[in-house]
Amino acid sequence: MNHDAAPARIDFNEKPFIVIWETTQACDLVCAHCRACAQPARSPLDLSTTEAEGLIDEVARMEVPVFVLTGGDPLKRPDIFELVEYASRRGVRISLTPSATPLLTREAIAKLKNAGLARLAVSLDGSTAEIHDAFRGVRGSYQWTLNAIRWARELDVLVQINTTITRRNLDDFEDMVRLLESLEIVLWSVFFLVPTGRGRTADLISADEFESVFRKLYEISGRVPFDIKTTEAQHYRRYVAQRRAEERRQNPTGYSRERETQTSDGIGRAPRGINDAKGFVFISHKGDVFPSGFLPVAAGNVRSQSLGEIYRNSTLFRALRDASNLKGKCGVCEFREICGGSRSRAYALTGDPFAEEPCCVYEPKAVAVPA
Repeated sequence: MNHDAAPARIDFNEKPFIVIWETTQACDLVCAHCRACAQPARSPLDLSTTEAEGLIDEVARMEVPVFVLTGGDPLKRPDIFELVEYASRRGVRISLTPSATPLLTREAIAKLKNAGLARLAVSLDGSTAEIHDAFRGVRGSYQWTLNAIRWARELDVLVQINTTITRRNLDDFEDMVRLLESLEIVLWSVFFLVPTGRGRTADLISADEFESVFRKLYEISGRVPFDIKTTEAQHYRRYVAQRRAEERRQNPTGYSRERETQTSDGIGRAPRGINDAKGFVFISHKGDVFPSGFLPVAAGNVRSQSLGEIYRNSTLFRALRDASNLKGKCGVCEFREICGGSRSRAYALTGDPFAEEPCCVYEPKAVAVPA
């Protein structure tokens, strides 16, 4: 699992493990769950090339292990190849998440590789064109995605698949896994819907369904040829901890579920306990700094403050890193330091980023009522 260990211990109070920069909100897709409500044209408020290079410089100085260029669609920025090359020269490992549109050509992928791209991450939300294209709002996106995966593998670019689990594709899980097993990917990043932007509460799966997906993820993780991580499902770590504890009890001498922690692109697993503002930071296309792309409460702007200063010292980030601020059952849960629940989902559904995770079935020992 992607949350179990890291090559080196990182103090989340000092720096993040992952920085995600929304290079632009321009995108030619109209995805049903889009947190950004992406639009066809770029905004004049996008960070300039010079400002983007300044951000990359700071990420390099902070020695952040993972820097993700997302959007919108990063390929809508004409300087994206230049920025990838600049980051590579500064020693920053870059993962890029383009949209599957006609802009994502074999030539574009080759150009990204030559610029120093470490990993290509593309979204695939269904095992069929019918499911995926309905999700993405544009017919043909499914085939463009499969083409991009094939081209990346031909060019020896490592591929990550991002999938958002919602009511629209919940029943497609097993078929999706079978498809992924045929694609030679290094990581499956499973996102769980946060109803913000275009995302609708009606598409959010239930707490019991979360648990069912957790069970399936855990069971396939030992046999598939790629790693698995979750996003906005921090309580999957609680599920994994419970399952592993039970396995150790049943087989104390023969237990082993550890996997390699780092792929050949140098991008390792996220440390245990990462959460919104806690090892994770999101920068908008305008330079606003958020705990997550799904938690739209800004703590500052890189045009007027350094990223490090905002991350380390902003009131919001410091409060989110303090588990004693958690409310409801999250506040008393014995797994609160490794989990903490989705602060984004709590905010989306209650308006309070410190409220308990709305989609968790677990009852902490401190509040469980004896039978």
